[in-house]
Amino acid sequence: MVDKSTNLELSRRSILKTTGAIGAAGLALPFGTGSGAALETGEASQWTREHANSIELTDDTTAPVIDENSDVISDDYWIWDTWPLRYRDGSIAKIDGWQVVFSLTASKDLVPGARHNEATIRYFYSRNGHDWQEGGTAFENPLGHHQWAGSAMYDQSEDQIYHFYTATSPEPEFRQRLALGKGASLRTSPHGVELTGDQEHVIIGEADGDLYQTLEQSREQGIVYAFRDPWYFEHPETGEDLVVFEGNTPTGGDSPDDPQSYNGNVGVMRATNDELTEWELLPPNLEAIEVNQQLERPHYVFNNGKWYLFVLSHEFTFAPGLSGPDALYGFVSDSLYGEYEPLNGSGLVLANPESAPFQAYSWLAMPHGNDVLIESFENFRGLDDTSRGEISLDEVGHLPPEEQKELFGGTLAPSLKLQLEGTKTRIVSELNDGHFLPSGGSNKGTNGNNQ
Repeated sequence: MVDKSTNLELSRRSILKTTGAIGAAGLALPFGTGSGAALETGEASQWTREHANSIELTDDTTAPVIDENSDVISDDYWIWDTWPLRYRDGSIAKIDGWQVVFSLTASKDLVPGARHNEATIRYFYSRNGHDWQEGGTAFENPLGHHQWAGSAMYDQSEDQIYHFYTATSPEPEFRQRLALGKGASLRTSPHGVELTGDQEHVIIGEADGDLYQTLEQSREQGIVYAFRDPWYFEHPETGEDLVVFEGNTPTGGDSPDDPQSYNGNVGVMRATNDELTEWELLPPNLEAIEVNQQLERPHYVFNNGKWYLFVLSHEFTFAPGLSGPDALYGFVSDSLYGEYEPLNGSGLVLANPESAPFQAYSWLAMPHGNDVLIESFENFRGLDDTSRGEISLDEVGHLPPEEQKELFGGTLAPSLKLQLEGTKTRIVSELNDGHFLPSGGSNKGTNGNNQ
């Protein structure tokens, strides 16, 4: 039950969402760099307990078990969250025949659980979108003690990369801010790709405490808060430069047992200058209050005039009384602030099989014609191996270091092909490990699908 003080807080947030968090953020004034009419904000859609209660694994939403013989693309580094270099229109960039992806990485000298506090973004390049070669670090002198996930856009006319990422402070705080590194370019040769040029790093977004919960507001909840994972995209109609990110809505939850502490949202920001160094916070467009605490790595696929919003979440981040797998979840709308409908009724799009519930994570949906390609990384497999006895994910950190490393994949998982059919999805095939295919095909309007 929501008490009177919470009702007052919700009313205050409704006013903020109408007028905007900063200045006239919600008044549809022509900010940004697009040439069309500026977008209008609105109320956030809700992922409800009723939706989440209907989560059920089916053949259409369950990934195949990963083969034990997956390719390892780095001998020296664990690899997890990964994203491709894209053009402004969202299509995967191919420059002089080369594709580039960026990954969170950490030394394999570390046990898997320690990698998050040492995360460094490195790049890899490939001719075919599958056989990846190591490049190097993406940045010199990035912001933050370490960096978490983001997105990268290559502007062809400027010949420079805009790299959005999360600047994070060390444990135990994990204070998160949204950052931009710009100025790098690519030097290609028949043998590889090199990032060149000086980069400028700026903070472009911080939690405001009104629309987006701050670290300080989250302390009593006893759960890691979120203000991270910036995903750049160009509005397909107005041309404005936008970012969606993972946040939390301030609700006043005071413990891990309080459903109000589970307050994940998808945040939105809009650029206010052409250099993309200044941004304004807009209201969230999706909330999961009393449902889930983390809507990680939000990103879009535009398909036949529809906005497909994908997020990922863990089993342990569902609110008390609910359950759901580590999985990719999705919602569809007619616009940025439209009424989002959960895909497949519950929101579940792609989950690990019950026999290997933590085999992969951090799924990323990329457009490919009228279908979608899903990339992820190999997480923990073999937890039910009878030779060592079945163990839980929580017990992994208590194993000897070498056993922890043996259980962790730390490389790109097999890519999957997903078919979109309005509000329904289904897995139709499995591709090679870590396969990023160009965004070609017949789908019209966005994501470079007319190229």
